[in-house]
Amino acid sequence: MSEPEPTKAASPPRRWTVIASAALCCGLAIIVLYTNRGAFFSPVAVLVVAAIGLVAVLLQVRFYNREQGDGAVKSPMWLNSLGILLALVAVSANALRLRPDLVQLFALGAVASFGVSGAMSLHAMQKRAAQK
Repeated sequence: MSEPEPTKAASPPRRWTVIASAALCCGLAIIVLYTNRGAFFSPVAVLVVAAIGLVAVLLQVRFYNREQGDGAVKSPMWLNSLGILLALVAVSANALRLRPDLVQLFALGAVASFGVSGAMSLHAMQKRAAQK
């Protein structure tokens, strides 16, 4: 026995989610296509890719919150702020005259904070979906 097909009212339109994810994929593809091979060994390149991933998670949280009326999932603002601060220090390393090993440390800290923030946000969304 086959299941009935969901009606149009049962599944909410996901147009903006698809458009946002396509834009992020295009941005990441442009970065990968037009960057030479040696640049991927730079900590700043890893930082840019991690920042794009964080933007993807934050957009997903925003669209999720728009669909859910009762309770909004919040991304940890202090962790995102810490990641942005560490990323700014890593990007402006030449102006600050930092040693290369410190630049890698700041970039790793930014990537780690972006990753933990994204994981916490996705876990909260999954937890809310399991409760319903």
